[in-house]
Amino acid sequence: MTVNIEEEFSRITEHWSPRVIADANGQSVKLAKVKGEFVWHDHADEDELFFIIKGSLTIRYRDRADAVLSVGDMHVVPRGIEHNPIAEEECWLMLFEPADTRHTGDVDADLTRSGAEQRAHLQPVVT
Repeated sequence: MTVNIEEEFSRITEHWSPRVIADANGQSVKLAKVKGEFVWHDHADEDELFFIIKGSLTIRYRDRADAVLSVGDMHVVPRGIEHNPIAEEECWLMLFEPADTRHTGDVDADLTRSGAEQRAHLQPVVT
């Protein structure tokens, strides 16, 4: 499977709406365009990996120093740690997390997107 990252980003029209581009070993690879403030949330059972493709992102924490990320930076939010991503300008990021991870954790918000919504564009694999 080959995926062109630039083409996939060109298809993203909504901020904070992750798009699954691949799955491997129970993990999803997701792309997202983000801008503004997300929601405070955690993932009780999963770590979340952020990789910055374009722009910058600050991940706020309640119990530790904020992580300020730029192009090429990678950051892992440990499971169970409450965090809130914020991008002053549009930021492109890649996320790695277990396929069944809810991107807003247990928080239901206007920005919450189901796994089905994040995968709606994928074509079924024909074998």
